[in-house]
Amino acid sequence: WYQRRVRGGSGEDHWSEEELSTSIQPDHGYTSQSSAVKFLIQVMSSLSVEEQRAFLKFVTGCPKLPVGGFQALHPRFTVVKKSVDGSPDDYLPSVMTCVNYLKLPDYSSAENLREKLLTAVHEGQNSFHLS
Repeated sequence: WYQRRVRGGSGEDHWSEEELSTSIQPDHGYTSQSSAVKFLIQVMSSLSVEEQRAFLKFVTGCPKLPVGGFQALHPRFTVVKKSVDGSPDDYLPSVMTCVNYLKLPDYSSAENLREKLLTAVHEGQNSFHLS
């Protein structure tokens, strides 16, 4: 535990569902009981080391967590509901890296969330768009 916290999520760690559920701040349309938040936790806990790094870079602008892990992110990692016209499954999530915000459509399944999240993570690397 101590080494994991000191490394600050250096990429050698598996993100547990328990750690994620206590670290993610649902807001603006989501609660900890929302299916999209539960799907996100499930997907994040299954990411490979490379996917974790890409996800962190997408959401925070940095491929590693600070010392102390998710709990040490400032501002806190927040997931908000992304309003969309039509089916949420047709939209990609977006981020506000300066405030560690993930704008997440209300996907119908964990599989759809995983596909759209990884597409956004890989397609959004090294780019800047207003959302």
